[in-house]
Amino acid sequence: MGGAVLYATKYGSTAQYAEWIGEATGLPVLNVSNGDVNPDKFGFLILATPVIYYRLLITDWVQKNLPKLDGKPIVMVTVSGAPPGPKLDAWIGDSLPADFVANAKHVALRGRQIPADLTWYDRMMLIIAAWKNPDPVASEEELKGFDYMDKDSIAPVVALANELKSREPAAGKRHL
Repeated sequence: MGGAVLYATKYGSTAQYAEWIGEATGLPVLNVSNGDVNPDKFGFLILATPVIYYRLLITDWVQKNLPKLDGKPIVMVTVSGAPPGPKLDAWIGDSLPADFVANAKHVALRGRQIPADLTWYDRMMLIIAAWKNPDPVASEEELKGFDYMDKDSIAPVVALANELKSREPAAGKRHL
């Protein structure tokens, strides 16, 4: 049955990571916003999503497809400026059902935010967030942007995908 890399993206960082993961694993890469992505076609999934306004962009798609995802091995890849930790864990917990989160393996990747590429609304929201942020490093990143994109950082995702691929029955073999 195989697996797939399914992703949502807004500014392209998550799409780039999804492509890199697909190249490294040989898995198909599909954008969930195309509307015709059926998770029933795959034995396991790598779900890649940016974090936008403290919420996973892929949340609505996951909610819509939750019955098809139940019991399926999932690797959840988040892409944001936030490093792994309690803040990111809380955003994931606020975005997805607790059972889903508990059964998925999570890998946090750092993304890219280029202020000049943002919509006017997103830029204004980041300026406001920077003013309110008590963390001076995060505040400066919200104002000036950041670029943490790193192809080598997908290694844990690739390892998990290869582990899941190795669990699948070999094509054409019959199991008694």
